[in-house]
Amino acid sequence: MDNDAYGHVNNVVDATLIRQGPLDPEASEVIGLVVETGCRYAASLAFPDDVDAGIRVARLGNSSVRYEVGLFRAGEEDAAAEGYFVHVYVDRHTRRPTKLPADLRAFLETL
Repeated sequence: MDNDAYGHVNNVVDATLIRQGPLDPEASEVIGLVVETGCRYAASLAFPDDVDAGIRVARLGNSSVRYEVGLFRAGEEDAAAEGYFVHVYVDRHTRRPTKLPADLRAFLETL
């Protein structure tokens, strides 16, 4: 969505759970909070590069999910970046961890 002063891509939003899944960030009773992230960079990506992204669920717990992401310059086999992030799903109002709703769990199992 944008490049930093060095021409690196930043602030890209993954909308998989919103567009294809059962998550509505404005209305869902359960929301995911990022509690851990990490990324290894192997090559730069910059606009107007076409980028292919892959995401998978590496671990699905009772209230948490570890996602792993790979970013590839279009047509290349080696990842430009490999990262992960962990969501803990919490009750929107109390912010206490909560069991993943069945529809969310079912969708996450497909990733």
